[in-house]
Parts: sequence; structure tokens; C-alpha cells
Amino acid sequence: MTDFTMQKDADGVAVITWDVPGKSMNVLSLDGAAELDALIDEALADDAVKGIVITSGKKDFAAGMDLNVIAAMKDGGAQAVFDGIMGLHQALRKIELAGMDPKTKKGGKPIASALPGTALGIGLELPLATHRIFAAENPKAKIGLPEIMVGIFPGGGGTTRLVRKLGAMGAAPFLLEGKLSDPARAKAAGLIDEVAADPVAAARAWVLQAGDADLVKPWDAKGYKMPGGEPYHPAGFMTFLGASAMVHGKTLGVYPAAKALLSAVYEGAMVPFDTALKIEARWFTNVLMNPSSTAMIRSLFINKEALEKGANRPEAPDQRVRKLGILGAGMMGAGIAYVSAMAGIEVVLIDAAQDAADRGKAHSAGLLDKAISRRKATEEKKAEVLARITATTDYAALDGCDLVVEAVFEDPKVKAEVTARAEAAISADAIFATNTSTLPISDLARASSRPDQFVGIHFFSPVDKMALVEIIKGKRTGPRAVAKALDFVRQIRKTPIVVNDARFFYANRCIIPYINEGIRMVAEGVSPTLVENAAKLMGMPLGPLQLVDETSIDLGVKIAKATRAALGDTYPDDAVDAVIFRLADLGRLGRKAKAGFYDYDEGARRQGLWPGLATEWPEADQQPDLTELQHRLMFAQSLEAVRALQEGVLEDIREGDVGAILGWGFAPWTGGPFGWLDMLGAARAVEIAEGLARKLGPRFAAPQLLKDMAAKGESFYGRVSTGKQAA
Repeated sequence: MTDFTMQKDADGVAVITWDVPGKSMNVLSLDGAAELDALIDEALADDAVKGIVITSGKKDFAAGMDLNVIAAMKDGGAQAVFDGIMGLHQALRKIELAGMDPKTKKGGKPIASALPGTALGIGLELPLATHRIFAAENPKAKIGLPEIMVGIFPGGGGTTRLVRKLGAMGAAPFLLEGKLSDPARAKAAGLIDEVAADPVAAARAWVLQAGDADLVKPWDAKGYKMPGGEPYHPAGFMTFLGASAMVHGKTLGVYPAAKALLSAVYEGAMVPFDTALKIEARWFTNVLMNPSSTAMIRSLFINKEALEKGANRPEAPDQRVRKLGILGAGMMGAGIAYVSAMAGIEVVLIDAAQDAADRGKAHSAGLLDKAISRRKATEEKKAEVLARITATTDYAALDGCDLVVEAVFEDPKVKAEVTARAEAAISADAIFATNTSTLPISDLARASSRPDQFVGIHFFSPVDKMALVEIIKGKRTGPRAVAKALDFVRQIRKTPIVVNDARFFYANRCIIPYINEGIRMVAEGVSPTLVENAAKLMGMPLGPLQLVDETSIDLGVKIAKATRAALGDTYPDDAVDAVIFRLADLGRLGRKAKAGFYDYDEGARRQGLWPGLATEWPEADQQPDLTELQHRLMFAQSLEAVRALQEGVLEDIREGDVGAILGWGFAPWTGGPFGWLDMLGAARAVEIAEGLARKLGPRFAAPQLLKDMAAKGESFYGRVSTGKQAA
């Protein structure tokens, strides 16, 4: 079985078809690359072949490089990575030069690519090496180079070619942001050349009439000048200066791939094309050997994909939702209704008052109007989606629902009441889910007459934007209820993690200590600016003070009071309460009140930290070391993740890492808390934690699991490979 096959027709066109057996999307392996190279050699040597078309036998062109290939190259060390990348460069360069005379640039054979659908990563880098790119009229197709999103950058010549094709400024969104485009937008941006109803036919016609001049890439032509200017051209100098500032401003130096990409572009722009490819390969090797790239690829690609495919799904028949009931049409219920209707699910949205239910449905209309204004939806699509949502007060409308999601106030009595009313209206085999961020699922399930069919589904706000959904198993939750929740989350194109019931579950359990540590620092006299920047310099998207403003300070007060009531004398956060209770008393409830740790303008846009913080909590003359603050903020989260694993709340470290990044933005460059602790090493992590515990208290005491790992020289992902995922 081969990945590439070739057919030659009577007109002299050789069509090379990429079709990897057993996979829904093509990915490039070393064997596949060798097959393609051999077919190119054969076609170039055959006098009867006038031109070549490279296409796919699947509905899409390709998803990128086989990550197992990258892993195998890494195992061989830096030289193996560099040699492997240079081998790929040479194969693509052979396609680009296509047998032409090195001096005259004549005598080559035209090679075109025909993309039936999505083309990502190497799936675009290969076409960029051909002489003309044709894409199908497929608005669902995505074309681009998303490598930066998983901690690497386009290393198969895509960086060098795209910058030479579009200029540094034009290429920046596609390289530095991983921007993906549909075929029409890709053509407008210059990523591809043509959009056609039948790209293979169009490509075939082109190669039969293409002349020598059509084959020479601009960078191989005499007198080539880079669009926008090279680094020492007056215009180019300003471009690269601005790009450097932009990259550092966005990454704060913690994402090695972005800096390496910019270095490859800058250095490569000052040398001939083939030398630039070597520079790209060196920087790609540098990034690939960095532990950050391993961690990001593992969490943001391999593990995330595994979870989305149901890696931890219990054995049960297909549980996809046909009709969904939602109790409560507030922001959370309305958001769930929107994403469900967008996924093609019929939705019944219930609230106590009809106007409230109607407002919930109007939320979907508003989001769709915004999408229409951005040309991401149509009026027809809006009508179709809204037709799936029935807004009502009548519980009888739940008849036929196979899943009901309760999203009412965080009040056990209210939740118990709507649970009973809903169960009276739904079939005996329907699953009931509660959307709660803090209340124990096992306690809420007491209101159910069928606790084995009762499960927690914790959505994050705003539902339409947040990718993570936390599924919580109560003490009596059955496997079919878990399978139903997982299948539903996959239907609405979110990433699920499954955890066991405990106070705050997993995500909030780790978020709250992060927020509290930042607030505690303010109470200690640490500069709020230093607190926020310490977090951002570790790769956290939001500092703890900004995060609590976004989630609302009064919610923090409510959680604090509930936690104090539950823990009694063991409650550890009095210093935190002194700050947030004071802000609440001052009416500074966060962004929604346009006043919190930060000041806001009338449009609720952040204006800077509130100067009054220095009056309420004066800054100490001697400020602590930055590294110590960073360790406090990172260990506050990571140690709690380890405790969750140790206690069995978390059963799979993959869910812990993916959930941390998607749920609250845990420094993505680390691959998540377990990935970060593995980078530090268990022994070093215990040393830092114990040092913080001696100075600041038992909240930083290293969990026994981490101590045991340190003693045995283990790592979290090393334990997974030997079958020890849970403590």
C-alpha cells in the first residue's frame, strides 16, 4: 500500500494522487515523501510527460506532517532533525526547479497542485513549491500554515517561500498568527493562484499550455526584490523593526517558536534562496528540540484530538443528541442554546417568564447578526438556526428531549425544583445534566429520581467562544450519562474533559488559587503592576487581578463565603477576603461594574489599574524578586492540579493539561501544569514548592505524589507511558 500513485494520460499529463490508506486526512510520512520524490523523478525523466498535477484522492488535500515522523526525528537528536528537514527541502526544491537548466531557467516541466479541500501545514508547503496552485470552490475548506498554534513554525519551506511571495508584512498573519482562509480569501491574499470548480481539470489544462516563463518563481528570477523591502531597505527596515516589537509584545519572550520564525525570516531575507532554506531548517531544528514544542504539540494537538475523539468515553451505544432541553435562558443557557442549534440540534429553551425565554433566543439572533456583518454567516443560515430554537415556559415542550441541561441560578433549591419538573416531562431514558461551576454534583443529584442518569456539564463563559467543557461524574452517575455528555460536547465541537465530583471540580479548583495568590500579593504590598506582569511574563494570558475583574468580584465574594461555610476553621483565605470584600463594599465589582482592580471607560474598556489600590493597600518599599512571584503564581495552580490527580478527581493527566490551557489559559508554552512540572523535573519542583511552603505556608507544600515521583526520578508523562496515569 502506497501513499502516492501516478497515472499518465495520452496528452502527456502525469497526475500524482496523494491518498494515505486508512486515514481520513492525508499526512506526510518519511516513506510518503520518498514515494513522492521517486514519482517526481520518474515523471521528469519520462519524455512523454509534458507536465505534472499533484492532487488528493480524499475530499481534502492534507492536514500536515505525520507527528510520529517529527517524534522519530527528535529521538535521533538535532542532527537527525536538521538532516530530515533538509531532505524535505531538497525534494520540494526539485519540484520547484522541475528539471530546468540552472542557468537559463528553461526546459523545466510545469507542475501544478490541485486542492479539493483543506490544505494545512505541509499540505500548503508542498503546493507552494509547485508552479501554480488551484483550489476547489469549497467555502468549507481551510488553507494555511497553523504550526505556530502548536509551538512550532512552518519548517518545510513555507516560511521562506511565503515571505518571498508576499513580503514579511503580507506573510505575517499566516505565519505568526496561523491565520486560515477559505479558497476565495486565500486567492485574494496571494496564498494560492486560482479557484476552480474542477481544480484537477484546471491544473491539467494549465500545465499543457504553460511556458518556460510560467515556471520560474520570482525568487529564482534575475533581479528579484522582496515585496515590502528587505531588512536593510528603508521600508523593509521599518517592517522588521515593527515585526520584532509586535512579536515580543504579544509573546513577552515565552514562546520560542515566534522568535525563531522571525529570526529565520530576517536572516533568510538577506541571503540567496537555497541558503535561506538552510537557515529555516536550523531555526526549525532549534525550536523542535525545545521542550516547549514537545509539550505544546502533545497537549494542543495529540492529546486534544484524542479527547475530542472520545479517548475516555465509556462503552455505550451512540449517544448523539437529537433534541435538547435547556432550563434557564440566562447568558449561560442562551449560549448553550446557540452552540447546540448551530450544530444542528433541535433546542427547547425554557425560562420562568416568556420574555426571559425570548431574550435567551434573541442572544442567538444577536450572535448571528454579528456573524453576518463579518460575512461569516448569511440571513438564510440565521433563519435556519433560529428555527431550531423553541423559547417557551412550558415544560411539556421537553417531550422527546433525550438530554436536558439545567442552567438556572447557583441555588440548590432552585435547581432541585426544576430538576423535578423536568423529569416529570421527559422520557425514562433521557439524561439530565446540571451546568454548575461549584456545587457538588452528588448533592444536586439527590433531587433526581434517576441519579445514574444525572451528570454535571460545566460550560465556561462565554459559551460560544470557550473551547472547553468539563463533564463531572457524581457518585452515582452511570456510564451512559457520561457517554451522552461526551457525545453532546463533541457534537457542539467543544473539547471535553471528564472529572470526578469534588468541590470546584478541576478547573475552578486550580483557577481560584491562582486568583487568590495574586490578590494575596496585593494585600502584602506587592505592586499590582508587578503581580500582573509576573503572570504575563510566564505566558498567562491574563494576570490574576484582571481575571477576577472579568469573572466579577461579587462572584468571588459569593464563592469565598460558601467555601468558608464549608471549611470552617480550616478556611485559608482570610487575607484574600479582606481585599475582595473591601472592593465589593466600594462597589468595585469588576468589569461589569466598570470598576474593580482596574478602571474602565463607559464602554467597559480597561484603562489601567485603579490608583486607589495604593491607598487601600500601600506598596512595600522593598518589592519581592520576580522569579519568586512567578513561582507563587505557577505553583498555586500546578500543585492543585497534582492534588486533583492524587485524590482521583482527575483521572488522566492529558485532561489536566488540555483542560488547563483551554479552560483558563494556563501558560500554553508549557503544555499545561503537568507538562510544566515535567520540564522542571519532580525533584526541582519539590525543592521550589517546599521552599515556598517554609516561607509562605502549607498551601505550597508538595503533594505526596510529587515527592514520591522525585524520589523515584519519575515524570508525569513517563508514568503515563508505563500505565500509571492516576495516582
